Amino acid sequence: MENIRYHTDVLIVGSGPAGSTTSALLSSYGIQNMVVTKYNWLANTPRAHITNQRAMEVFRDLGIEEEVIEKAVPQELMGNNVFCESLAGEELGRLYSWGNHPQRMADYTMASPTKICDIPQDLLEPIIMADAARKGAHYKFDTEYISLEQDKDGITATVQDRLSGETYQIRAKYLIGADGGRSKVAEDIGLPYDGEMGVAGSMNIVFKMDLTKYVAHRPSVLYWVLQPGSNVGGIGMGLVRMVRPWNRWLIVWGYDISEGKREVSDQEAKEIVQKLVGDDSIPIEIESTSTWTVNNCWATEISKGRVFCMGDAIHRHPPSNGLGSNTSVQDAFNIAWKLAMVLKGQAGEKLLESYSEERTPIAKQIVQRANKSIAEFGPIFESLGLTDTNDPVEMLNNMAKRKENNLTAIEQREKLRKAIQFKSYEFNCHGVELNQRYQSKAISSDGTPEPEYSRCKELYYQATTWPGARLPHVWLGKDGHRISTLDICGKGKFTLLTGIGGEKWIDVVNQINENLGLNIEIKTIGTGLDYEDLYGEWADQREISESGCLLIRPDFHVAFRAHDAHSDQLDKLPNAIKSILNL
Repeated sequence: MENIRYHTDVLIVGSGPAGSTTSALLSSYGIQNMVVTKYNWLANTPRAHITNQRAMEVFRDLGIEEEVIEKAVPQELMGNNVFCESLAGEELGRLYSWGNHPQRMADYTMASPTKICDIPQDLLEPIIMADAARKGAHYKFDTEYISLEQDKDGITATVQDRLSGETYQIRAKYLIGADGGRSKVAEDIGLPYDGEMGVAGSMNIVFKMDLTKYVAHRPSVLYWVLQPGSNVGGIGMGLVRMVRPWNRWLIVWGYDISEGKREVSDQEAKEIVQKLVGDDSIPIEIESTSTWTVNNCWATEISKGRVFCMGDAIHRHPPSNGLGSNTSVQDAFNIAWKLAMVLKGQAGEKLLESYSEERTPIAKQIVQRANKSIAEFGPIFESLGLTDTNDPVEMLNNMAKRKENNLTAIEQREKLRKAIQFKSYEFNCHGVELNQRYQSKAISSDGTPEPEYSRCKELYYQATTWPGARLPHVWLGKDGHRISTLDICGKGKFTLLTGIGGEKWIDVVNQINENLGLNIEIKTIGTGLDYEDLYGEWADQREISESGCLLIRPDFHVAFRAHDAHSDQLDKLPNAIKSILNL
């Protein structure tokens, strides 16, 4: 018998970056929502940390960018990806990372009004949750999702209060499954997956240790330590990750998953830390240890009926490239405005189908990219002679040969240099972060083919206003102050951008708003208009004439594009909007 205790528009299962960002966005759009989590608080370990520009754009749209920056380590302290024999030992090489190479910095600076940064998940989640709660979201901690039932009008979810043991129901119009890599929601609605779980085993060791003398002169968030014979597979590579500069750290260390569940004692953890640091004279405080598995798995469908899954529930992969929480935040940015418009009666329910159309390919892409990045350590191992033998002593001898003065050593040094540079595909993968170009029913094509990439589409972001692409960032002027093109869009609304000669678009949009009950905003760019093209860069980026228009979705993606304001173009906009919103 039903025991419905709460009613809400959207029930969100899971309070991580995916769930809490969805909650914050829905709340900012005026949509009632509730978040349930079986835990008594948010993330209790640093976990995800790299926060890319696309995620920061979402936080900027929410109005919490400054709070994130206050807690984050800035881009300039992320830049040296160090490969070494230990932190105190010999260095094998470095790679400029996360856009810090002088030649790459321009790419990042021109792409977004935001900067990439490093903020541990246990510091980020409270910021997002607080924003959601301030805006009206309700959080239920110690509340475990048990099951759900769908009908034509909504969802009845059964949950259990883990403190009292009491079971009750929550009634919602839609449900979000953001409950992680072992998602019960995804299991209950029968989402299909491709790929493989449990490819390898890893352990995390979170500890406090003042390593200033070994790292402050080469600031980074990642230090890769190669110690032959001391780890799974004989090669012995461990990762020392900065959590807080330069006294809180997280080590990632492999273990043989075939041997079953692994327990890590504090004593063993200290020995691993000392081994990778290479200095046993510095005091160590072990905070926590945990184990996890490397996965290579993605959902081939990410929704069913009124239930939508996101985050680790649909893309399960190693932390390579720093794509996990960032992609989760973008999943939220995609679905939240669609749910809001449907719930407000401004769009038909079929708009929600575009969530799967647009985000399912992204789930597959980032899982494959992250796992490919692991394989791309191979050339580094090969160049050092670590794959030529299973004998740790021989491995060390092979590594040392790179210092010799002979042709073989010259070749070895060159191979190592190129192998380290090739890791830019993991640590400077700007295109993977920003080049999403959607093709779905929520995009109105202008009939032009997708622009080809002039540079590697994984390494480099390429701005375009092609329908489906993210609106290019350009600095505009307002009363003498700079404002980004992204800042004049978003906030849960569609925005039409036009310029001198585009007055007729204003009339068309006003009529559409009146007829369809929408609130599409109109922003004009040009001399004497709402915003000035300060540097002339908008003229370079817009790919339309001044009188043309771009219709920008709330998630900053271009929904419609017209080159000019001729009548044949003007006539297309009303039908395009009806099609996009399923009206």
